Amino acid sequence: MILRLDRLMCELPRAESPSPNSAAAVQELLGGKFGEMSTLMNYTFQSFNMRGRSKIRPFYDLVANIAAEEFAHIELVAYTVNLLLTGTTERDEDPTSTPLKAAVDFRNTAHYIATGQQAQCADSHGRPWTGDNVFSSGNLKLDLLHNFFLECGARANKIRVYEMVDDPVARAMVGFLLVRGGVHIVAYAKALEKLSGVPVGKLLPIPDIKNDRFPEAAAHEAKGLHRILYRFSPDDYRELGAIWSGEHPEDGGQLRVVDGPPEGGEVPDLDEEPQLTAPMGPDSGEIDPEMLNHYARRIFGKDLQTDEE
Repeated sequence: MILRLDRLMCELPRAESPSPNSAAAVQELLGGKFGEMSTLMNYTFQSFNMRGRSKIRPFYDLVANIAAEEFAHIELVAYTVNLLLTGTTERDEDPTSTPLKAAVDFRNTAHYIATGQQAQCADSHGRPWTGDNVFSSGNLKLDLLHNFFLECGARANKIRVYEMVDDPVARAMVGFLLVRGGVHIVAYAKALEKLSGVPVGKLLPIPDIKNDRFPEAAAHEAKGLHRILYRFSPDDYRELGAIWSGEHPEDGGQLRVVDGPPEGGEVPDLDEEPQLTAPMGPDSGEIDPEMLNHYARRIFGKDLQTDEE
């Protein structure tokens, strides 16, 4: 099970200059081949499918625990997309005023047609995320090597999105994920080294995991977040320290496992978008109970029941 807390992994500012095209670019970090949906589902299925795990318990603990963190990363990217989309159209309940007219020129019109101006489980072109992106071979070395490659590809995509999008909310999110993704790159490299004896860490310059060029990432590294692997469980996955130990390859600081999630930040309360004609609930005056009962009688042969009944 995943224990869900009503907080984000890091604080997100409100978007200063909402941008539908920036939101479209950030979508790649959510539902692209190297996005957070892919990291979550790869590690989740690998952990489900890991046979003989009692003999390789530290590796199971590592993959399963990182999968839990990836769920939080999806949430972080989704809220970034939502904040970038908030306020990008005219707020008007009158459909004849064409309040969504500007959306025809936005790169991802599906944000406005297929959803309520919201994040999608899709890439930057609006293509839905697919299970074809999951690799679970049944071979521990091969899976760990794939995960190392996946995190390296994800890092490259994050850097490119950072270079495309200048709004503080997008850069705050990417900066944090550059640090946490760097942790996962080092973790999988260490796991491969312990399993095979091959110094995979020497490959780390292939993505350069230094984050000093990114102020939003450097702020988290100044707190030591790049040396921390969080244990997302009250009592389980206790063997993480068998892999996550020793020195960080960049600064030589000691790696450590921390119980529980980071303090994080508040979940944004997203503004309503009335031009999207989404009813706000039974007390909003936007729902006609007589109409609902009319169709209920036609479909079910009786009125809808109320709480009083």
